[in-house]
Amino acid sequence: MQQDRQQQFVGFQEWIRGELASYPGGKAPFHDYMAWCLYHPEFGYYMNDRVKIGKEGDFYTSSNLGGFMGECLASYVRQSFANEEGEVYLVEWGGGTGSLALSLLDSICAEDPELYSRLKYISVEASPQHRKLQRQHLESHQDRILWLEEAEFYASAPWRKTLLFSNELPDAFPVHRIMVRGGVWHECFVSWDAANREIKESYVPLGDGEVADYLIREGAPLREGQIFEVNLQAQHWLRSILGALEQGEVMTIDYGDVSEELYAAHRMNGTLMCYYRHLASDTPFQRPGEQDMTSHVNYSALIRTGQEAGVSSWRFLTQKQFLVENGLLDKLREHSGRDPFSEEARRNRMIRQLLLSDSMSELFKVLIQTKP
Repeated sequence: MQQDRQQQFVGFQEWIRGELASYPGGKAPFHDYMAWCLYHPEFGYYMNDRVKIGKEGDFYTSSNLGGFMGECLASYVRQSFANEEGEVYLVEWGGGTGSLALSLLDSICAEDPELYSRLKYISVEASPQHRKLQRQHLESHQDRILWLEEAEFYASAPWRKTLLFSNELPDAFPVHRIMVRGGVWHECFVSWDAANREIKESYVPLGDGEVADYLIREGAPLREGQIFEVNLQAQHWLRSILGALEQGEVMTIDYGDVSEELYAAHRMNGTLMCYYRHLASDTPFQRPGEQDMTSHVNYSALIRTGQEAGVSSWRFLTQKQFLVENGLLDKLREHSGRDPFSEEARRNRMIRQLLLSDSMSELFKVLIQTKP
């Protein structure tokens, strides 16, 4: 298995080398390189069959912590659809292994059978491996679930009585990397260093175009040497799904912040991070296709995009606020404290981890946008 992985790694490097040769001057925007690493049909991190989430993978998500995120989300769903009659739609975009969907659907089925009976759960998932895992994990709810390709979702528009949500999705979209040099924005490009047989980066002055327009609208600083990311795909995605949604809500759960924080002076190196077997690094060229690559979501840009796309109201809160509002504290269990390994003690530790400010609670945010 290890030998196969090594062969895949070498094969992907050679593919990247050949692809770079097709670009003018042998240089491609970092955005394109990141897209290859994550979404190449054969070698891409999210597209291959390697375990990514959980103890055997590279990172954890909030859905790994005892199903509490799904239970709290189910509470919100029940409130959201309280006044809706007939069939309603719950759409998860990029649902990974299906663990969040399982706890959510289990909770709705147990707490509100009537709603469950008229709920249609739509999964939009690009990864073949994750679609396979979802079908396995969600077998008990197969009568409620429909798997759609992205194009099929848009072809079925307009969507009404719909809550569309994502958990850690936009942070994994490819980004443009920008650095300020000599009072001018420069964009990161990637090329092949033949002498050292490795991928290297360089920065060239940013020309006119969508990236420049984004930076101007954002009021991005010209602080010498600062690096930051531009996630145009997050805006394109949100604009598209809001265009397909006639009536309902879009909930984006992810780690990130508003523009002022992302461009602050203490973030001179940007927010791009790589994760490999639970080790974090800022080395995107070391393991192409073998490691996760993410950057913080710019919620200011998503809020602005929503307003332009017809959102009538929105809420922006921390994940901690969302969880507390939707009953997380009610899930704590009393115990004697004598056995730290008891089920009650273990359950309470997982809840505490979701609430601690140095864990997922403050870094992760929830943006709820309503239309019309």
